[in-house]
Amino acid sequence: MRLSSNPGVSLTVGRAKRIALLGATGSIGRAALDVIARHPDRFEVVALAAHRDAEGLADLAQRFRPRCLGLADPAGRDALAAALSARSVRAEIVTGPDALTTLASLAEVDCVVAAVVGAAGIPSTLAAARAGKQILLANKETVVSAGALLRDALAQGGGHLLPIDSEHNAVFQCLPAPYGQDPVGHGIERIVLTASGGPFRGRSRATLGEVTPDQACAHPNWRMGRKISVDSATLMNKGLEVIEAHWLFGLAPERIEVVVHPQSIVHSLVGYRDGSMLAQLGHPDMRTALAHALAWPDRIDAGVVPLDLAQLGRLEFQSPDRELFPCLNLAYETLAQGGTAPAVLNAANEVAVAAFLERRIGFLGIPEVVAGTLDRVAACEAIDLDAVLAADQNGRRAAEVEIHRISGRA
Repeated sequence: MRLSSNPGVSLTVGRAKRIALLGATGSIGRAALDVIARHPDRFEVVALAAHRDAEGLADLAQRFRPRCLGLADPAGRDALAAALSARSVRAEIVTGPDALTTLASLAEVDCVVAAVVGAAGIPSTLAAARAGKQILLANKETVVSAGALLRDALAQGGGHLLPIDSEHNAVFQCLPAPYGQDPVGHGIERIVLTASGGPFRGRSRATLGEVTPDQACAHPNWRMGRKISVDSATLMNKGLEVIEAHWLFGLAPERIEVVVHPQSIVHSLVGYRDGSMLAQLGHPDMRTALAHALAWPDRIDAGVVPLDLAQLGRLEFQSPDRELFPCLNLAYETLAQGGTAPAVLNAANEVAVAAFLERRIGFLGIPEVVAGTLDRVAACEAIDLDAVLAADQNGRRAAEVEIHRISGRA
């Protein structure tokens, strides 16, 4: 994987870095725009894209005046055009399945912020890599489902990647530069990803059967979308991050650990051969990682309050409960299996979480659906995007079968 070692210096000398933001109306997209707005001399928003939120996209277009807007849902074109007209905003509109890919490949774009949720973000992220863009990656599903393809696309196009998930960005900040995916050569023994433990840390299995979607989405530390909040509650989010860390940093699965850290102040750690550990600390605010990646190798104001360590008092660390939260084990197992198995895992999880949010299954049904899907769908070699997308679709269909089985049993 081509992690940025000295990325983008030429992009920010003499002119603003030109940004395409995919997933602009989501929580990460809005956090990125908050940072961008603080530095109008450094960044120019060229393109914004969303799935179907025409009004939200028009509001952002009124503020940032991009040249291009994209909606993945083609049914939203007329609504977006009307919303722009009502705000006296002019912009080129692209819609449909190729909208995100088109914006990610624009010649005038230097940097693509890939913040689309789910497997829907895979084609556009790969397109940005092949086009040689600097990619600020929040779409973990691209790495989980298509890590080898992303690695090859970055090599083919000459693009570079900076992770903006708080955990992987923290790891990146604790690595030597240039790194070059050589943990042995740099004396790196392990990566430790921290997890808040979500809203159900310390609960018994008996109490998890009746939890509601609203309870699962009430994250104690982070403000996130509903899907990723549920993933945090099941620890699937951390499992996906383990797979992502393997591809991003080149460590074997057994050298990637997870530790529960309820305060969400230490965002991840890197352990070295000499016994030392480096950690990145900060308030649980996505703007820190976004500001780091947007301005790298510089440091800029993110609008985040500095830490007061004396006020914090103490930082706690615990082992995750893998029996209560089996999604973490499922992720490690699919990483070991390789091929399209992680794509099936991700697809099944997306379907299961949606079913939980729609109250078709209970909270404990999420890992059951994912495990059942992995049993139903045989993994194959992830030779190209078609193979990955086929595995994704097979996983979704099998997950629906599992949901029907569970619902009929209830």
